[in-house]
Amino acid sequence: MSGQLAKVGLIASMASVVGSLYLYFSVDDQMLGIFVGLWAPTLILATKEIEAWLEN
Repeated sequence: MSGQLAKVGLIASMASVVGSLYLYFSVDDQMLGIFVGLWAPTLILATKEIEAWLEN
């Protein structure tokens, strides 16, 4: 399972960035777009930490 969770985190963070851009420009809700975009690094960091915990 090594690396599998990191891939899920990467995909989720990319979805967060795409959703953020959509909200920022298309829906014209800039604050919500920024909020959703801030989740991208959190998802990457969280999945890496969870994966490290599972390996130990």
